[in-house]
Amino acid sequence: MTVTFRSRERVVHAVNGVSFSLRRGEVLGILGESGSGKSVTLRALMRLLPDHAQVGGKVVVAGHDVARLDESRLEDVRGRAISMIFQEPMTALDPVFTIGEQIAETVRRHEGCDRRTAEARALDLLDMVQIPSARRRLKAYPHEMSGGMRQRAMIALALSCRPSVLLADEPTTALDVTVQIQVLLLLRKLQKELGMAVIFVTHDVGAAIEVSDRLAVMYAGRFVETGTAIDMIETPRHPYTNGLLDSMLSGDKRGQRLETIPGAPPSLGQAPAGCSFAPRCRFAATSCTLALPEPTAFSPTHTARCFRMDTKAERFAMLADA
Repeated sequence: MTVTFRSRERVVHAVNGVSFSLRRGEVLGILGESGSGKSVTLRALMRLLPDHAQVGGKVVVAGHDVARLDESRLEDVRGRAISMIFQEPMTALDPVFTIGEQIAETVRRHEGCDRRTAEARALDLLDMVQIPSARRRLKAYPHEMSGGMRQRAMIALALSCRPSVLLADEPTTALDVTVQIQVLLLLRKLQKELGMAVIFVTHDVGAAIEVSDRLAVMYAGRFVETGTAIDMIETPRHPYTNGLLDSMLSGDKRGQRLETIPGAPPSLGQAPAGCSFAPRCRFAATSCTLALPEPTAFSPTHTARCFRMDTKAERFAMLADA
């Protein structure tokens, strides 16, 4: 899949050839810095991008080619086959309707039930996401709830029609640390109970490892490394992945200076001919700036895009000299 934004001033290549499959009951974590194309990828899967965005490729969800559905069929697929938890629930929830009304409306739209059945389903959903005093919260407006409660209500709304695929776009970004942990554990619990496939987008390495079965590290609109969570922790192969892991806080780093990745992500308006990470990579050689590295497979589950890897190393190994 590719996503390009065109305006009079410039062209932005936000997603540059992302391909993946997702099995039922699996959690895929997409990890990367802000601006790497993570959220654009999710919105493209839901066809929620603005009109000036050009999406190429094919997106098949539960047998539906989302990119080619007409508007009526797309409305049927959204919510039932594929649903989304947005990054900021205060802007995603409608401020003029109660939480109960918004959930019940979604249930009625997709399941064709009466109002009483939909309201009972809304109450069950609030109980399922562990909102206290759920019956009272049905009549609450979004602004009357805390950030953590709004996020749980957003999860309930996303799960209201039992989707096959759940997209979670940095669902804990606006929450404090203790609430983040609660929401992550809740998401993982519900995913296992309901058997959903989940795509979890985040820039938090710890959160990605906590909830994901597989990880895809994204940089400048491409997956630079993919593998199981164990692959990424034990044998990271790409220098960007290694940099992200080195920047994590942990008890064994107490008193030590945290490693940082120098520089900033590239402008997606002018993609370089070679590896996009080369300007920030301490292992880069001249060859890295001339051509785009193809994916190298280290196992059936683990691939990475890099010219400077020692493929025989047991752990991450790079050639320091050209």
